[in-house]
Amino acid sequence: RPEGCRDQANMQPWRMVIVCLFYCSIKTGVSPRQTQGLFPTASRLKRGWVNTMNPMFHKSFDDVHLLFEILLAGVQFEESGEFSVQDAELASLRKARNLKVICEDIIPRKLSDIFRLIYGLSSQVGPLHQDDFERTMLTLIYTAKQMVNSTNEHQGDMWQGSFVSLYKAIKKDLTGTN
Repeated sequence: RPEGCRDQANMQPWRMVIVCLFYCSIKTGVSPRQTQGLFPTASRLKRGWVNTMNPMFHKSFDDVHLLFEILLAGVQFEESGEFSVQDAELASLRKARNLKVICEDIIPRKLSDIFRLIYGLSSQVGPLHQDDFERTMLTLIYTAKQMVNSTNEHQGDMWQGSFVSLYKAIKKDLTGTN
C-alpha cells in the first residue's frame, strides 16, 4: 500500500470523531431528558456527583471543543474499569472528572452490555437525543480501544463487530439513513 493511502486510512477514524463532535455541538440546543432505555446506569449513579440524574459531559460548544482536545491528547481505559486522561492539565479540569464518571459508570464496558446497546440503537426511531449520542460515541471510542488491544482473534472479531455496529448506528443518526 502506498504511504499516502496508509496515512489516509489512519485519518478515517479521526474524521468520524470530528464529525461526531461537530454533530454534538449542533445538538447542544436540544433539552436533556431522562434516558433509561439505552443507558440504564445513567439513572442509577451512586457517586456523590452534582447531577446524578442523567449526567452529560457537554452542554455548550466549548464543552465539545474540550472533549475533542481531551480525545486528541489521549485517553486510557484500564482493565480495572478506570478511565484516565493522558494530559495532566486536562485531567485536572472539572469537566474531565465528569467525563471520568460517565466513562467509568455509564457507558457499557462488557460485550454483552454493548450488544444490548446496539440492539436498542437498531430499534431506535428518530434521531438520538444529545446524551444518548454522546454516550454512544464514547462507547464507540471504548470499543475501538478494545479492538486494538484484543489478545486473541475471536475476541478481536467480537470487538470489531460491535465497533462496526456502533459506527453504523452513529452514521444512521448523522445522515438519517441506513
